[in-house]
Amino acid sequence: MTQAGAALPECQGRGAAPGGAVHRCPEKDRPFVLVVAILASSLGFIDGSVVSVAIPAIRASLGAGFVEVQWVANAYMLLLSSLILVGGAAGDRFGQRDVFAAGIGLFVAASLACAFAGSAPGLIACRALQGVGAAFMVPGSLALIAKNIPRAERGRAVGVWAAAAGVSSALGPLVGGWVLASLGDGAWRWIFAINLPSGLVTLALLFRRVPRDRPSLRAKLDWQGALLATAGLGLVAYALTAAGEGEEPDWPLIAAAAAAGAATLAGFLAWERCAEAPMMPLDLFASKAFSGANLLTFLLYTALAGVLFYLPMTLIQARGYSAAWAGGVFLPFTLVMASLARFAGGLADRAGLRLPLTLGPLITGAAFLLLAPAVASGAFWSAIVPAMALLGVGMGLAVSPLSTAVVLAADDARAGAASGINNAVARTASLFAVAGLGAVAAAVFAAAAKDPALVGQGFGAPLDGLDAGARAARDLAMIRGFQAVAATTAALAALSAAVAWLTQPGAARGRSGLEGD
Repeated sequence: MTQAGAALPECQGRGAAPGGAVHRCPEKDRPFVLVVAILASSLGFIDGSVVSVAIPAIRASLGAGFVEVQWVANAYMLLLSSLILVGGAAGDRFGQRDVFAAGIGLFVAASLACAFAGSAPGLIACRALQGVGAAFMVPGSLALIAKNIPRAERGRAVGVWAAAAGVSSALGPLVGGWVLASLGDGAWRWIFAINLPSGLVTLALLFRRVPRDRPSLRAKLDWQGALLATAGLGLVAYALTAAGEGEEPDWPLIAAAAAAGAATLAGFLAWERCAEAPMMPLDLFASKAFSGANLLTFLLYTALAGVLFYLPMTLIQARGYSAAWAGGVFLPFTLVMASLARFAGGLADRAGLRLPLTLGPLITGAAFLLLAPAVASGAFWSAIVPAMALLGVGMGLAVSPLSTAVVLAADDARAGAASGINNAVARTASLFAVAGLGAVAAAVFAAAAKDPALVGQGFGAPLDGLDAGARAARDLAMIRGFQAVAATTAALAALSAAVAWLTQPGAARGRSGLEGD
């Protein structure tokens, strides 16, 4: 996915000449700009991917219920998705380096608070603060590259950044799983605490090696839009999460929350239409290609995030995997996906965007279907690894062309805004994946959990106090719940392929055929 702020103008660094002449950082400091961008983005990528492996340990350590562990993930994604566009605009308004540093500082402080959280509600609150910090940190990583590295060198720098991001995303769950397997359930706190030394090193390099840039824009920040988006997304996520809670969900309350969330999101759209400086310029959606690319993003990334959140939990609790082996399933997926990025970009150049953006989601959906029997068998090398490698093929064909589709669907002057919106859509998809697919998993679990000892227990019920028969019933019900998630995500992936076929340009129109949309 493209990051918010990827297409920003060149910076005017310290000592800018009169009249606005561009001054980038000195050539000797440019490698440090890249290192800072990689370190900071890795904080967010690793923290987002490793939590899914740590969920069973967090649940056991804090005595958290299924809904609470969903909010451990969703509190972070809610604030990140609703504030990331404001975070990108704040960098333009107040200076990229200063806003970037503030985001890192808040993220690290919240990470340390997560490490010392004594209860599930406390951890959820700290994760929300992490999301706020990440919203001001994530857009700044590529913005620093854009502002401090000349255009002739920028493509290579972004390529190095993207490769490092892929490696960190793959290694995060693997290393986190190894720590949990070696040190026990309480070691989940180190997953958050490790952000402190990494963040301090990043800040030290940032202040010593990256020049302070002058703000280039004076537009107001759309705080009203951010508040409306946060409230609307939060209410809808609450409704979806509550729908999977217990044997008898409070349906009147759920309906009221969903209706209030929908009304608030409608108010957000109305505000964005008339706001002086909207965080989401709605006129961009007049392009069929842009609207289609974002709908495709939402469907495909909802499917992906749902599988990657519930797969490790199921492997650990129902199939008896160690956290290290559960984290290892991310490795073939990420490495295959990263290795195909260049090929997929070339395919889009030759055949147009429609082919890879249709073929990739279809292969992704097939991989989701394969994961259902793979998890039932529990075989790592012969079943789960091939399915995850196929998932990497599907996403590898889709990710790079999708980023291209988003940028090409907007004029050059607003490529940054377009990529920022698409980034926010992808983060929102993760929010809805954990909440909405959690309701699917919980409903199927409740229907499949036949043992009386499991009555009232949620997906992934703890084993404490369960006899062998109840444990076997719980494991089977969890597998059934995950299989329902896999089937749902396969349908979402197929739907995203249909959206791509109907909205994206083919070979005849090529890369320049978007103007008429």
